[in-house]
Amino acid sequence: MTKVVEPEDSARHTAESDKSPALCRSTDNDAATLPRYARLPINRCNLPAVILGSLTFQNHPTELLLDGVAELHADLFRRLDLISDAPERARTFRDYVAVHFCLDDLAQAGLTDASQQRANANWMRVLRGWSFNSDGREGAVLKGWVESRFGLLPRFHGEALRDFVGPAYRRYQEMRAAGIAGTNALEGQLDLLYAYSQYEARRADVSALTLYRGSNRIVDHEVLSGSGRRQVVLFNNLASFTRSRERAGEFGDYILATRVPAAKLFFHCGLLPGVLKGEDEYLVIGGAYQVEIATL
Repeated sequence: MTKVVEPEDSARHTAESDKSPALCRSTDNDAATLPRYARLPINRCNLPAVILGSLTFQNHPTELLLDGVAELHADLFRRLDLISDAPERARTFRDYVAVHFCLDDLAQAGLTDASQQRANANWMRVLRGWSFNSDGREGAVLKGWVESRFGLLPRFHGEALRDFVGPAYRRYQEMRAAGIAGTNALEGQLDLLYAYSQYEARRADVSALTLYRGSNRIVDHEVLSGSGRRQVVLFNNLASFTRSRERAGEFGDYILATRVPAAKLFFHCGLLPGVLKGEDEYLVIGGAYQVEIATL
């Protein structure tokens, strides 16, 4: 099993080497790659975080593969290859997840009556929890999943996360642990959901999308370089966007537009109709992005 270096270790190393406890300084080089304070040295993906979270990846993206997911679920993707109708593929995916993870028969998964309450926290409930409150327990689970799989550290959860030995980060870790404890391979379900999202993007021949995000205060974002309308922004390790510029305007007076590689699309409303409702939401894996900033 791959050993994941704890954020606390990474933070201490950064503080010692930079001689600064802030862990949030940026340099010109940060804009080209990804600052050390925003990533882990090891992940469970075919590219390290320093690459997949970089501005270079936004401009020159490639496929992201989670360790072992395609091999473990090869039968599902063989079935999907034979289905031309997208809604039918969505039904096949949902049925497969339910059967593979015993979502409709938790006793078969080895769970007792006493342990089944948390096991009901499946992939769909986590997504709906995010839609309701991205800084709640389900949001912590999703940000923790991105941290584990892609090596991108969260930058915000209810409040800024800058000190990885401080109370804010501990609260995030506690919520993440509470959200994942006693569940039925929840992170494995999220692995498969991401793989399905990527499969559908390839079938639709989507390489990138222009997405929008509304904001009331640009200073609330971590700017790595640039000024004025064009800036390089470090987004949270998982962030919500929309395809509708008008809809983004409902969330703030400033509209941030960016080109998101398909490889960083975790989920969107059209992927599995009925799971998320509302503003044509896209859940995007974070990192450094070149953005265009406009006002209403």
